[in-house]
Amino acid sequence: MEEFRYCRESKVIQNHRIFPFDLNPFGALFGGKLMTIIDDASSISITRHCRRGAVTASIDQMNFLKPLKSNHSVCVESYVSGTHLKSMEVFVKVIGEDLVTGERYLAATCFMTFVAIPSHMNKEKEFTVPKVVPETEEEKMVCDGYEKRRQQRLAEREGYKNFVANLSTGFPW
Repeated sequence: MEEFRYCRESKVIQNHRIFPFDLNPFGALFGGKLMTIIDDASSISITRHCRRGAVTASIDQMNFLKPLKSNHSVCVESYVSGTHLKSMEVFVKVIGEDLVTGERYLAATCFMTFVAIPSHMNKEKEFTVPKVVPETEEEKMVCDGYEKRRQQRLAEREGYKNFVANLSTGFPW
């Protein structure tokens, strides 16, 4: 029998206050800091979905839409939006909030891909991850595009293999 889980079962919501030491030279949250928060939330979504070890395979379509400023909050929402045999896609929505005015705004979105692996969490080598079932209108809209995004990633990966095959690993001096 095919196993499945609802998007809500993998949903993670993390809130963080943005402090002055989190900012880049332009007064916005440092992009690497945001990506760390996103990877953390996404990894929890993945583990909730498949209940096994998984590794980040790629960060896809990271779109910074609006800067996150000091003393605002950043809310990262993530959930599994598509699965294949051992791979899983996570959709991440980043919402900023001006804590003084209460204004909320969409600050970023991205998709991440993870691959489940045998690990100390689950040692069996033969498995497939559960399918995902969307319920809300937003989840359905996001999940409906999964297979197209997956095919695009696979095509891009083939081209990327040729690219990296021609990169040097030595020092130029």
